[in-house]
Amino acid sequence: MTNKMKLKELSDMLQDLNVESLEGVTIEGDIELNISGGGGLNPAFAYALGHEISQISLHMANIGRMLGFPAEQLFASAFGMGEMPQPGTLPSQSQKIQELLASKFEVSKIDNWKNPIQEVTLGATSADGGSRKSTVTIGGENALPYYFDAPMPHRNYITMDVFDMPIGMAKAVKGNYEDVINDPAEWAKKVVRDFNADMVTIHLISTDPLIKDTSAKEAAKVVEDVLQAVDVPIVIGGSGNPEKDPEVLEKAAEVSEGERVLLASASLNLDYERIARAAINHGHVVLSWTQLEINAQKELNRKLMKQCNVPRDSIIMDPTTAALGYGLDYAYTNMERIRLAGLMGDDELTFPMSSGTTNAWGAREAWMVSSPLNQDSDWGPREYRGPIWEIVTGLALSLAGNDMFMMMHPTSVQVLKEITQTLYGSIEAQEIDISNWIGAEV
Repeated sequence: MTNKMKLKELSDMLQDLNVESLEGVTIEGDIELNISGGGGLNPAFAYALGHEISQISLHMANIGRMLGFPAEQLFASAFGMGEMPQPGTLPSQSQKIQELLASKFEVSKIDNWKNPIQEVTLGATSADGGSRKSTVTIGGENALPYYFDAPMPHRNYITMDVFDMPIGMAKAVKGNYEDVINDPAEWAKKVVRDFNADMVTIHLISTDPLIKDTSAKEAAKVVEDVLQAVDVPIVIGGSGNPEKDPEVLEKAAEVSEGERVLLASASLNLDYERIARAAINHGHVVLSWTQLEINAQKELNRKLMKQCNVPRDSIIMDPTTAALGYGLDYAYTNMERIRLAGLMGDDELTFPMSSGTTNAWGAREAWMVSSPLNQDSDWGPREYRGPIWEIVTGLALSLAGNDMFMMMHPTSVQVLKEITQTLYGSIEAQEIDISNWIGAEV
């Protein structure tokens, strides 16, 4: 075996292999490789070099196979085990590319997803007897969100929270509302005008007997003010007090008759029949709220439909949102199970879903300056961290099948709308500059 090889000799070897792609190609130069063990390359190094060269050859052969070149026959010909095919006997590279471009990819449909999710419309225009400029329709899906095998008829929508009195909020959130925090109507105007909210949720928390015990009549006046201030659909929430909420929502339903609002909410721990009756009498929608339990959701939905006679197109579910780091995985699983059960034919679960994504701000990681643990890593600025916490919570639940989000921070709203509408296909992805949306400084 020779101990030295020149590039010219390597070129001659390749020419002997009759490789079509090397016709007319010459390798110039007179570099000489010494592959001997004595005084030249170290034998171990020579072995390693040979191994690397063989690996390169294999990779190049694989590339050749992908482009339609018969690499196996090339090696067989090189070692005297066969002949190379003649030019023109195999499809050219351009032919293969044309065949690939002409091929079609079809997604198989899920046969057991035959039951569409109920469509529910919120808001009423003048043609419907209301005063909203536009309406919002959610539901109607026949698959999980953003799937190829069934159209997603309606995009996700976001309703922003407004309160009937100043409340304690994370500093990053409060900085966006300090100029309107004492005026619910102006607050509602701001979230629609400046932050592009699809809807407004007015929380009548002052009605709680343990806070201000505002009367149902006074609360209803706030609802009227908000309806006058904005022309988008609205959600009306109570204080969460099970004794007071039915009375408050009854009065709110009365003064908003014709506007098809969402009454939030009916639950198993209060007099849901009163809320259901108010919705039916005044033409509204009921938010069916349960706490992370699919069987409880089925029970409440069944009672609203069969016991209270609420129409199917007037029910939206809220299975409860647990935030990132505080049970998000369980909330996701619960919502996904509900959506899949509905798609597979469970008539008690074929309703669109709403998420109280604002719950993300209850996580200490969303609002604390830094970790209370000295040995913990740096959490980063909360002005960015908080909105990210709300965004991630909402985005995860959008993938589980959630249709509508109740949110607070304008940055979170902007980013989540951008992502979900891009996935939906209604807008193209754009670079998001959040510098102008961040609230107070650290």
